[in-house]
Amino acid sequence: MGRAQVWIYRRTGGRIGGKWRVGAGFRKPVPTLLLEHRGRKSGAVYTTPLLYITDGTDTIIVASQGGRATHPQWYHNLRANPDTHIQIGRDRHAVHAVVADAGQRSRLWPSLVDAYADFDTYQSWTEREIPVLILQPR
Repeated sequence: MGRAQVWIYRRTGGRIGGKWRVGAGFRKPVPTLLLEHRGRKSGAVYTTPLLYITDGTDTIIVASQGGRATHPQWYHNLRANPDTHIQIGRDRHAVHAVVADAGQRSRLWPSLVDAYADFDTYQSWTEREIPVLILQPR
């Protein structure tokens, strides 16, 4: 499903696939971006659609993986290769990924849950603290 969404998103400039309308997003659609990340072992470039919010000039994403017990692969890839690109609509941006520290996470989490209430549900399903990543313009 992810590959199809990426293909459609790119071809329509985010007009289709640019809003998440599943779960809590059904009533309150959430903006979606495309995150490029380089495989830490393979070196291959992957693209993953993710929900996001903005905080000033920063773009904020969440490594929730639907509340699973492990972090998503893209999270590990960003940790190894934090300089990457995102696409929002038709615009592609160079960013540097930083994992939010405890203070940043506690400040950003309420805004993330306000954008997509299921993030709180996902956190309740797992014992790991779901990471919040700050994508800073570069």
